Amino acid sequence: MGPLAHARVLELGSTVAGPFCGRLLADFGADVVKVEPPAGDPVRAMGKHKTAENGQDVALFAASILRNKRLAAIDLRTEAGQLAVRDLARNSDVVIENFRPGGLEKWGLGYADLKAVKPDIVMARISGFGQSGPYSPRPGFGIIGEAVSGLRHITGDPDRPPARVAMPMTDYITGLYTAFGIAMALIHRDRTGEGQMIDSNLMESSFSFMEQFVPAYDQLGYVANRAGTTLPGVSPNGLFKTRDGRDIQIAASGQPLFRRFCQVMGREEWVADARFATARARGQNQALLEGMIQDWVGQHDLADLEEMLTAADVPATRIFTMADVFQDPHYAARGSIQRVPHPAFGALAMAAPAPRLSASPGEIRWAGRAIGADTRAVMAERAGYDTDTIDRLIAEGVLADAS
Repeated sequence: MGPLAHARVLELGSTVAGPFCGRLLADFGADVVKVEPPAGDPVRAMGKHKTAENGQDVALFAASILRNKRLAAIDLRTEAGQLAVRDLARNSDVVIENFRPGGLEKWGLGYADLKAVKPDIVMARISGFGQSGPYSPRPGFGIIGEAVSGLRHITGDPDRPPARVAMPMTDYITGLYTAFGIAMALIHRDRTGEGQMIDSNLMESSFSFMEQFVPAYDQLGYVANRAGTTLPGVSPNGLFKTRDGRDIQIAASGQPLFRRFCQVMGREEWVADARFATARARGQNQALLEGMIQDWVGQHDLADLEEMLTAADVPATRIFTMADVFQDPHYAARGSIQRVPHPAFGALAMAAPAPRLSASPGEIRWAGRAIGADTRAVMAERAGYDTDTIDRLIAEGVLADAS
């Protein structure tokens, strides 16, 4: 019974951005019905798989991103499938989709079509480049939107091609923005009775993270570039190599932090040095300062550095791997990893819902289920179909269940 328990959501999105958006809403109580084709959402082919003792192939990523959802399998390429979705939308508050602009209109499932059957519907439309503009018809994936946004250009080392984060970051960013938009639209609807369409896209979601560079180019013609492990103009804030060949991230750019850091290093005179006395001066002399810090860091092992800097209240840490996360006492104390019952493995670890609400927290109620696991229940409860109709549509291949 989370804060979104009153919201009935119909998720038509696929792969990551749409399903992640739906997962966020489901974690906080929304009744999310995910519609996927009878062959399954493409997200089921992504990430690592494990074969259970019964021979079942389990998609581990899908078990998490499809959690807390009721899963219905419907063939949207058929007229009967399109009708089934309209019937589901009639009793839904929110529809999430990430087809290419115009795709749903061809099936009679666009915003105008669904608004005709549910006047106060909130429809969140996720696309590569938005519902308007010359790029809107183009197919879009997260990494494409990221490249067009400028964010990809500043990722990585300056002497190498732009790097990418080894996960669909822009899809996650867009899913998060879309969930935020849905929450705002529901507040507006509850206040005014008016639904609306949310135009969310990969390019602009990623571009919003370029916020500081927009006025900098407008006023100075400044084009940001890749800076490797540093944060340009903010120092010290970077990655340093320890004596035992490990990496440590140190972030001590603020004045009190820099003073404490200098005390740990035995370099108190740097605080009064005109080159480093202010945050702006440190940014202007970043290469010099961080080179001098590297000389000091290189004389110590990682574990000793972490202990010294933590004791002095200077933010610093090694770079965690997933193995480190699973062994870390802080993650354990906060329950940041939750073990959810799973029919194939007994329990499956997942990231806990975020953020944490003190009065109405999120909850993982179940792991992602099999294709069509809830088709019969969903079509009966939300679309109002009787058993004979559901049986007929399954026999015709319009619907599919998990049997």
